[in-house]
Amino acid sequence: MKTKMKPNLRNALYIGTLCAVSYLAVYFARNILSVASNSMVDSGFPESYPKLAGSFFFFFYAVGQLINGIIGDKIKAKYMLSLGLLFAGVSNLTFSFVAVNNQNLALFIYGFTGFFLAMIYGPMTKVVSENTDPIYTTRCSLGYTFASFFGSPVAGVLASVLAWNSVFNVGSVVLFVMAVCCFTCFTILERKGIVKYGQFDVKKSDGKKLTFAEKVKLLTQHKFIKFSLIALITGIIRTSVVALLPQYFAGYLGYSSERSAFIFSIATLVISSTAFIAVFVYERLGNNMDKTILIMFSLAAVFFACTYFVKHPIINIVFITLSIMASNASATMLWSKYCPSLRDTGMVSSATGFLDFLSYMAAAA
Repeated sequence: MKTKMKPNLRNALYIGTLCAVSYLAVYFARNILSVASNSMVDSGFPESYPKLAGSFFFFFYAVGQLINGIIGDKIKAKYMLSLGLLFAGVSNLTFSFVAVNNQNLALFIYGFTGFFLAMIYGPMTKVVSENTDPIYTTRCSLGYTFASFFGSPVAGVLASVLAWNSVFNVGSVVLFVMAVCCFTCFTILERKGIVKYGQFDVKKSDGKKLTFAEKVKLLTQHKFIKFSLIALITGIIRTSVVALLPQYFAGYLGYSSERSAFIFSIATLVISSTAFIAVFVYERLGNNMDKTILIMFSLAAVFFACTYFVKHPIINIVFITLSIMASNASATMLWSKYCPSLRDTGMVSSATGFLDFLSYMAAAA
């Protein structure tokens, strides 16, 4: 006997799948520089160039999160996501051609790749939180959090078999395809009434919109300052440390460029399971977010210390992978539990964008 899927579950599945696949394309594209860095150096680029390009990317991405997060509370997610993916594809493709002849100009072009990719996360979190039941919201957030981790090994596999510029070109094609798919699918979901906008916008009793000061006050009532600090700490690890792993494997542990890309793929594939582990621990601890974050940060500190003292390459890789996983578990609480919980403020995109801004400014620094 067939059982009929609940409409709320079915709708959440549609929205969550679309967002997860879109975010997989985002993280595939943004991890290309990291996995192609050794190949770029082998092709004649200065050793510091990939790191410098990464800093440009993170700075533009951080500013983009701040600006696009605010815009995402005012413009439909369909336009924010599809245009962000499209323009990121254009700048990503342009970078691979310009970098060969004009490395300085290419830095700014790659920075704009970050700005356009920053059009995705805030509006996506808003549309998920406002169109799914809370229990499904967390599951959807887990889906695209997993996709963000899984984008690294996908990029790593391509980098191990293709030249650096070919990997960038493939990434651009992926972004172009996803831009079209995203616009088409959101249009269909809107017409079916599965995706709606503005139903949680907060207004005063007289119908007027909240002032900026009133919005800030509303957010501070939701422990926003504490989670801003968490965003700063986890941003350094989940972004900067992960981005430098291939060069860490090659420069510190002595592996070849090809082997480093392969190890990076395996390590980040393991790291991609973090979101599910974090939620499992969270639920075992009685849905206590503070306790989960405290335990995970403590484990991350211990594992990072082991990475410093243990020099054996394989064991060192295990420890640095575990340290990133523990830190990312705290990040999962921030992005998959806290940010969607701000739905009733009507400012999910703005708040998420600001927290991501803090995260990536720390990473860029």
